[in-house]
Amino acid sequence: MVEFSRTIKINWLVAMKSALAALFLILAGGAVAQDVTFPRDELSIKTAAGQTYKFTIELAFTDAQRERGLMYRKVMAPDAGMLFDFGTPRPVSMWMENTILPLDMLFIQGDGTISHIRENAVPYARDIIDSHGPVKFVLELNAGRSKALGIKVGDKVISKRIGNQW
Repeated sequence: MVEFSRTIKINWLVAMKSALAALFLILAGGAVAQDVTFPRDELSIKTAAGQTYKFTIELAFTDAQRERGLMYRKVMAPDAGMLFDFGTPRPVSMWMENTILPLDMLFIQGDGTISHIRENAVPYARDIIDSHGPVKFVLELNAGRSKALGIKVGDKVISKRIGNQW
C-alpha cells in the first residue's frame, strides 16, 4: 500500500512538472510573438478624382514583421494601416488567420499604382487572397475605407518607402 501511494505521488509530481513546462512554453511563445515591433511612417493615397487621403502606417518589411502583420489587433484608427514591403515585385498571397479586424487589402506596384483591391477580407479566414499579378507592396486598411473614400484600382499610393514622395 505504501509503494502504491508513493507511485501516485511520483506520477502526480511528473504530471505537474509537465503541465508547468507546457504553460511556460505557451506563455513564452506569446511573449516572443509580441516582441515584433513596427516602425511608423505616413503615406498618402491620391485618387483619380483628385482627392488625397493621409494615413499613419506601420511598416512591415522584415520576414518577422510580414508574418505577424495585424494579427491579434483588436482596434485600428480609421486613418491607420500597415504597409507590407516585399522588396521586389512578385505575386503575393495573403490570408487573415489570427486577424481579428476585417480589412481592405490594396495591392500596389513598385511605382505606387494600386493594381488590385480586396475589400472586406473576413477575419480568421484561411482563404488565400491573391495579388492578381506581381506587386511590391500591400497596404492593409480597415474594411470599408477604400469604398468610403472612393479609392480604386489605378489610384496612387505616395510614400517615402515606395520612393515616389515629392
